[in-house]
Amino acid sequence: MERYNRSLDQQGEVALARALAAGESQAFERFVEHFRSKIFHYSWLMCGQPDDAEEVAQEVLLKVFQNFRQLREPEHVRAWIFRIAKNACLIKRRKSVFAPQAEVSVDDLAPASEITDTARLPDEELNRGEVRAVLHQVITELPPAYRSVVVLRDLEQLSTEETAQILDLTTDTVKTRLHRARAAMRQKLDCYLRNRCIDVEPIATPSPLSEHAWNQLHAAWRQAGDLDR
Repeated sequence: MERYNRSLDQQGEVALARALAAGESQAFERFVEHFRSKIFHYSWLMCGQPDDAEEVAQEVLLKVFQNFRQLREPEHVRAWIFRIAKNACLIKRRKSVFAPQAEVSVDDLAPASEITDTARLPDEELNRGEVRAVLHQVITELPPAYRSVVVLRDLEQLSTEETAQILDLTTDTVKTRLHRARAAMRQKLDCYLRNRCIDVEPIATPSPLSEHAWNQLHAAWRQAGDLDR
């Protein structure tokens, strides 16, 4: 749990969700480990503070387990969880003492007409740990409306359609925001690669889950499962 967990692909997540629905205790532990890390990472990028992200991750997992029977299609488990996370993070962001007083204007991003469909981030460079940290720094400087699209599409690898559903947007809007955000990010990444013009902060990681928090999640899962018996 110390690092952002990418060890499961979407097929693995589907298998895990089905095992969890079947009541397998090992699936519960793996599910918490995997998705807590992902929710924390998303919430940190969207809320801006590890403390807020820790609270959001716990709140989201509780809601996931309390409402697990509502997951009718396990193949969409990642999108389902991130829709819950999006709503929880919006609420946390409004209430947080860390919320910024002013956001960067969307007008600061390049017009959509200047961006082609092939505009992408330099994937081959983002494999390096140092540049990955820069990428995260750049993402946090985007306006929230653009930041959320980049996180869901580029970091979480959700489809355009899933991202649109999570954010209550049209697919065209998702594409436009993604292209504009990528262009703005590329400029800053290029600046860093050439001139080291960005002060890089370390990527935040979640603290170990406390026994109380773990038991709270486990109780919610068992209670939801008992309703089916």
